[in-house]
Amino acid sequence: MWSWVAHRITGVLIFFFLFAHVLDTALVRVSPSSYDSVIATYKNPIVNLMEVGLVAAVVFHALNGIRITLIDFWKSGPRFQRQMLYTEIVVWLVLVVPGAFFMLKHTFETLFGSAS
Repeated sequence: MWSWVAHRITGVLIFFFLFAHVLDTALVRVSPSSYDSVIATYKNPIVNLMEVGLVAAVVFHALNGIRITLIDFWKSGPRFQRQMLYTEIVVWLVLVVPGAFFMLKHTFETLFGSAS
């Protein structure tokens, strides 16, 4: 049940991101200077964390969508749904944890100085 809830929540979050993305990209045609100022506001650590959350949501939503498709269209899918969920979680962690590290690396170097 929790994967169902998470699938719906990530879908809604992705939808709202896409809606905002279309709106801010449309500014380029209306007012390029406004577009530049909006894009400049995105260059901060909070937005960087939100980007990591977006990537995590997209990866989860995609992997869970594959699992749901297998459950629905594979004859043995319902029998293996729990194992597929655990596999999904492991693959999600393998993809998201290193991705988050590399996405946040520049922000932490900017905030706390470079280690080298």
